[in-house]
Amino acid sequence: MYQSTQYFIMTTRINLHITRVNLLIIASVLLFVFTVNIQAQKPKPYGPVPTEDQLRWQEMEMYAFIHYSMNTYTNEEWGFGNESLELFNPADLDCRQWARVCKQSGMKGIIFTAKHHCGFCMWPSAYTEYSVKNTPWKQGKGDVVRELADACKKEGLKFAVYLSPWDRNHPEYGRPEYVTYFRNQLRELLTQYGDIFEVWFDGANGGDGWYGGANERRRIDGKTYYGWAETFRMIRELQPHAVIWNDGGDRGDLRWVGTEAGNVGETNWSLLNKVGDTPFHMLHFGLEDGDSWVPGETNTSIRPGWFYHPTEDSNVKSLSKLMDTYYKSVGRNSTLLLNFPIMPNGRIHPTDSLRGIAFNKMIHEVFKTDLAKKAKKTKLLPSETTGKWGGTLITFKRPTTFNRFVAEEDIRYGQRVKAFKLEAEVDGRWVSLKDELVENGDGLTTIGYRRIICFPTVCATQLRFSIVDAKAEPLIKRLSVYNAPALTADIPDSGEKLSSSLHIFFPNPKQMFIDYDQEQNITAFRYLPPQGKRDGVVTHYTLWASNDWSNWQKVASGEFSNIVNNPIWQTIRFAPIKAKILRLDAERLAEGERIGYDDIEVVTE
Repeated sequence: MYQSTQYFIMTTRINLHITRVNLLIIASVLLFVFTVNIQAQKPKPYGPVPTEDQLRWQEMEMYAFIHYSMNTYTNEEWGFGNESLELFNPADLDCRQWARVCKQSGMKGIIFTAKHHCGFCMWPSAYTEYSVKNTPWKQGKGDVVRELADACKKEGLKFAVYLSPWDRNHPEYGRPEYVTYFRNQLRELLTQYGDIFEVWFDGANGGDGWYGGANERRRIDGKTYYGWAETFRMIRELQPHAVIWNDGGDRGDLRWVGTEAGNVGETNWSLLNKVGDTPFHMLHFGLEDGDSWVPGETNTSIRPGWFYHPTEDSNVKSLSKLMDTYYKSVGRNSTLLLNFPIMPNGRIHPTDSLRGIAFNKMIHEVFKTDLAKKAKKTKLLPSETTGKWGGTLITFKRPTTFNRFVAEEDIRYGQRVKAFKLEAEVDGRWVSLKDELVENGDGLTTIGYRRIICFPTVCATQLRFSIVDAKAEPLIKRLSVYNAPALTADIPDSGEKLSSSLHIFFPNPKQMFIDYDQEQNITAFRYLPPQGKRDGVVTHYTLWASNDWSNWQKVASGEFSNIVNNPIWQTIRFAPIKAKILRLDAERLAEGERIGYDDIEVVTE
C-alpha cells in the first residue's frame, strides 16, 4: 500500500512537471509569435529620424530663456567687455522666483545665459577673474548658475546653459589659447550643475571689443576657429543626453529658424544636410530632402529686447501676440524658446510674469476640449478624398462649432506628409478650410511633430482630412478639433496699450474678466471704446468684483453718456475695494453682439 501510494505521488509529480514544461513551451511559442507579429507590423523608418534625445527635447514643446548679465546694469543688449564688476550687486536676486514664473507660464525648462558676449561669467569660473566671484554680490561667494540649477530641480524643470563663443573681454580671443579657455569653461558648466538638457551657442562671432585692453576689432572664421567637432565630442562625453544648438560651424542637433520674431515657416521640415552651407532663407523652412534630422527651435523674447530695459515695461507682448507665436512655433513643428529678462533687482518683472501665466492659461483654455474625441472617425481611401493618400472623415453627433485643427505624425519613423487638405461640411456643402495665419496660399503643407491650423469659426457636421502628397505612407497619430475662445482675436497686439499689461478673458461676447494673481486695492476702471465705429461700443454697464470667482460684489453700474458721438476714455470711480478679479457686464451695446474696446486700464493704489 505504501509503495502504491508513493508511486502515485511520484507519477503525479512527474505529470505536473511535464504539464509545467508544456505550458512554458506553449507560452514561449506564443510570445515568439506575438513578438514576430509586432515586429512585422512595426513601420520602417523613412529618411532621417530623430534620436531619443531629440524626441525628448521636442516633447518639451516650450521652455524659457533667461537673459541676465552686465547688460542688465548698463541698459545694453551687447556688452563691450570692460564693464565694471562693481555694477553687479542685485538687491533681491531670487532664482526660485524665476523658476516659478517659468513653470506657471507653461515652460518645461530654462536655458540660462551663463556667459554673454561681454565675457562676464555668472558662475565663479576658475579660469577668469571677470565673474561673480569678484563682485560685491554676496561678497563674491555667490553663484547664479548654481542657484538657478537648484531652483529648477526644486520646481521640476530641466536646466540648460548658454555659453557665448564670442568673448569681448578675453585678451586671447581670436587666438588658439582662447579655444582652450572656452572649452575649460564649458567643462565647468557641464560637470558642476547636474543634468543639462541643451547646450546653446549663438552665431555672434568676432568684432570690436575690449579684449583685455586692446580695444580693437578681431575677426575669426566661425566654421573653423572653435574646432566644433572636438567641442561636440566633449559635450557628448560629459552630457550624453544634451542636444546642441549651434548657429555656426558643424551642424548641431537643432537649428535656428532664421528669425527672432517668434515664427517658423508654415512649411517646416525637420531636416537639413549634415555638411555644406544651408541657404539662410531655408533655415526658416528646413530642407525637404535633407540628409539629417535637425529640427527648428523658435527663439523670441517676451519683450522687444533680450535683456531688461525699463523703457520696454509697456512693450511686453500682448496675449494675442503670444498665442500667435505659439501657433507659429509649436503649431508648426517647432519648439518655443521664450525669453524672460531679469530686472536689476534680480527678479522677473510683474508684467512679464502675469503675461506669461496668462499665456499658459490661454493655451489650456483653447485646447482643453477635443471635439473629435466623441466624434466618429472613418478611414478614407484615396478614391474617397481629394488626396492621393486617403485620409480621415470626422463625423460629429450634431452640428459642431470649431476653429482649430491639430494633426501629428509619428516622427519616430520620419517626417512624411508634404501637403494636406481640410474641408468642413457646412449646411450640406463642403467648404475648404485655410490657415488664416498664413499670408499666401492655404499653408496646409508639412505636419511633423505637430501642426495647428487656425481658421474662421465654422459650424459643421463633418470634417474631412485628406493627405494630398507624402514622401511615404503617412503615419498620423493624432487628429483633434477645438473651438478657441475669441480672446486670441480680441486683445490688440500693440504693446503700448495699457491693456497689454492686464490678464483679460472673454467667457462670453458680452462679458469681460480681468484677473490678477494677487489681491489689489482697486479705485477706478477706465474704458476706451473702439475708435471710428459703433460696433462693440459699450453704452450701459455693470462692474463686479470678486476674490474667489464665486462671490461677486457689485461695484458700479450706469451709462457711458454720449460715448457713441464722443468715444473718449470713460472712467468709473468708486470707493477703494480689495479684489483679485473684475467683471464688466455689457448691459447694452451701441451695435453688434460682442464687447469691443481699444484700451482698458485698472487703477490701483
